[in-house]
Amino acid sequence: MGVNYLTEEQQEELRKNPYIKKVSDKSITYTTKFKELFAKEYRAGKIPSQILTEFGINHQLLGRKRKDALVAMVKKCESRSDGFEDIRKGNSGRPVTKDLSDVERISRLEHQIKYLKQENDFLKKIEFLDKQAEWKKKRKQSQKQNSNSSKKLHNVITTN
Repeated sequence: MGVNYLTEEQQEELRKNPYIKKVSDKSITYTTKFKELFAKEYRAGKIPSQILTEFGINHQLLGRKRKDALVAMVKKCESRSDGFEDIRKGNSGRPVTKDLSDVERISRLEHQIKYLKQENDFLKKIEFLDKQAEWKKKRKQSQKQNSNSSKKLHNVITTN
């Protein structure tokens, strides 16, 4: 089951609402003000459908999954230190090294050194185990050869 896409008409209807920042065929981005108001009303005991209707958003258009996701997102935002602000633009991956302070850069490099040492130790162990397996294989082969040659010698001795 895939995403319930919004039609162009539905998107236009949602874009007219002042509490909606952005709409695409797959997602809706709400304003910070709306998230704060929604959280306040939700804590007061109102259900999501009622809150959405009061703010001029057609709750039937959203569907149950989007309403549930909205409630979950608002609850998550309440517990964050950043609050209801949209932090997606600020967290677009790993921070660039040149933006790090000296302490942060040193910490990152120490972590990288520790990781590389562990990786080297692991590779050494694998190499040792490979050599050990090769030695055992050669020893078995030499034991077979020795036992075969001793059998032949035994056969020669017993026949003479």
